[in-house]
Amino acid sequence: MKTAVILISDPKAGEEALARAFNALAVAAEGKQAGDEVEVSFIGTGTRWPEQLSKITHPANALYNEVRDLVVGASCACAAVFGATEGLEASGVPEKKDNTAAGPTGLLSLRRYLADGWQVLVF
Repeated sequence: MKTAVILISDPKAGEEALARAFNALAVAAEGKQAGDEVEVSFIGTGTRWPEQLSKITHPANALYNEVRDLVVGASCACAAVFGATEGLEASGVPEKKDNTAAGPTGLLSLRRYLADGWQVLVF
């Protein structure tokens, strides 16, 4: 099984966003434990998550650390628009720009998952 876990929720949005992050990380961890091919990516306001999840005091920090090796990146253009570029750098999450539809800064491509037959889960 190949599963792409995409976080788009905004960590500033409160409990619902936190629940989305927990569930996204939990399904990624479950897939990892089962030996599935899993990738975790951040787009939109979700590019703010890595900075928050990297904090030792964050309630989802341990779960994030469990799947940190599955994190493939965050949308470059989204990070720029939503002020997350520095947070991504600090947390070691690479910026992706394999979808050039947004111009020179680029976005993370979701189409590649679909083209390669991945299940895409958006949280």
